[in-house]
Amino acid sequence: MKTFQCSSCSNKVFFESTICVSCQRALGFHPETRTVVALEPQGGNGAFRKVERKPDARANDLLKYCANARHGVCNWLTSESDATGFCRACALNGTIPNLTEPGNLAAWRDLEQAKKRLVYSLLRFGLPFSEGNLPKGPLVFNFERNSGTGHLDGVITIDVTEADAVERERQRQHFQEPYRSLLGHLRHESGHFYWMLLVEAAGKHKLKRYRDVFGDEREDYRAALARHHAQGPAAEWQARHVSAYASAHPWEDWAETWAHYLHMVDALDTAEATGMEPRAAGFKFGAMWTFKPSNVYRDVSFAKLMDRWVPLTIAMNNLSRSMGHDDFYPFVISAVVEEKLAFVHRCICDKSV
Repeated sequence: MKTFQCSSCSNKVFFESTICVSCQRALGFHPETRTVVALEPQGGNGAFRKVERKPDARANDLLKYCANARHGVCNWLTSESDATGFCRACALNGTIPNLTEPGNLAAWRDLEQAKKRLVYSLLRFGLPFSEGNLPKGPLVFNFERNSGTGHLDGVITIDVTEADAVERERQRQHFQEPYRSLLGHLRHESGHFYWMLLVEAAGKHKLKRYRDVFGDEREDYRAALARHHAQGPAAEWQARHVSAYASAHPWEDWAETWAHYLHMVDALDTAEATGMEPRAAGFKFGAMWTFKPSNVYRDVSFAKLMDRWVPLTIAMNNLSRSMGHDDFYPFVISAVVEEKLAFVHRCICDKSV
């Protein structure tokens, strides 16, 4: 993720910021420009106008906060004339938790922050997610309590207990996972949605190539998952899969690989934007990334992504260990996994608009 600045005073702010601590102006995330903008009230009906050091008269429409801002779970903006009242990300919600139940509001806030980061990435990739002509409709999120986490025909359901750090850690240990996070869950489940869109709906040639790389998804899914949970991952899964769970079924292999590709691109984008990316192999002068900034979401080849990803993960793992924490990225990318990641990369490039 790129770094953000207050559009009024240029103070550095965060993706989730609602107030600039320097100039005290209200802030909101503007999805059309993918920037955090300062706001000036216009009248008394909740409308705002962007405050910019160099105003653009062509793009100075009235804005308002998403309707979910009143719950403290969203800082995204939408047009003042938008009848729905919801931003592009919150408009994807099908079900939200019962806010009268203790703990649900805090859980929903964490879920929304993770979902916003996912949607931000989808916007950066130029991937469709809410257009009316999608094969099985738009992407939908259901946040529910006492419900299984998963995906079905474009609907992602997340049990709100996943937002509880203690429960999430218990689940991580129960399933013997090296890594478990809300954002990781959402990226994984979104992979199932984009399998329908980028593979299944892309024609026989793409589907055949997918099967060559990941395996035949026509294998009985329920039986495969039952076998995985009863017997554990496939033998020597590390040689062919990015995670143990990826070995359960070709659909899960794609979803796990998809999630890792999104991890990779977003982390590289953030590292470059904050000046933390390690020097390129063979570059002997200076530790900062001194090359021309790039758009890793759209303009970088997969080979170059990998050239930059491996040094970054090594550096971050060393930093995590120096602080007494587990590895930042507890995974190994084999040659087979690299081929799978490259396939995801090509699918995204083919569909980006």
